[in-house]
Amino acid sequence: QVQLVEFGGGLVQPGGSLRLSCAASGFGFSWYAMSWYRQAPGKERELVAGISSGGGSRNYADSVKGRFTISRDNAKNTVSLQMNSLKPEDTAVYYCNAHDYPRDYWGKGTLVTVSS
Repeated sequence: QVQLVEFGGGLVQPGGSLRLSCAASGFGFSWYAMSWYRQAPGKERELVAGISSGGGSRNYADSVKGRFTISRDNAKNTVSLQMNSLKPEDTAVYYCNAHDYPRDYWGKGTLVTVSS
C-alpha cells in the first residue's frame, strides 16, 4: 500500500522557520522524483520545490528561491523541505508528491500557518 505521510506543519511567526518531512512507503522511493506542492485557501495547488530521484537536481518556485531547501534521504525513504524566512503568503496546506510517469502519488497534506 502506497503511503506518503507529511509531518512538521504548524503555526509560525513571520520570519520564522519550519521543517516539513514526508515519509514514504509501499513503492520504490529511490526511483521517484519527489516534490512539495502547496494550496492556499481559494487558490490552485502550486509546485513549491522538486528533487530528482538521485537528488542531484532541484527546482524551486520563484516565490521560495533562497528561502526553502528540498532534500531527500533514499536510505530512509524521506523527503524534507526546510523553510526559512517564512512569510504570511506561505500559509497553505503543503503536500508531498511522488512522480514516476505514469505513476503519481500524493500525501494528505500538512497545514502551515504563518501569522503573528
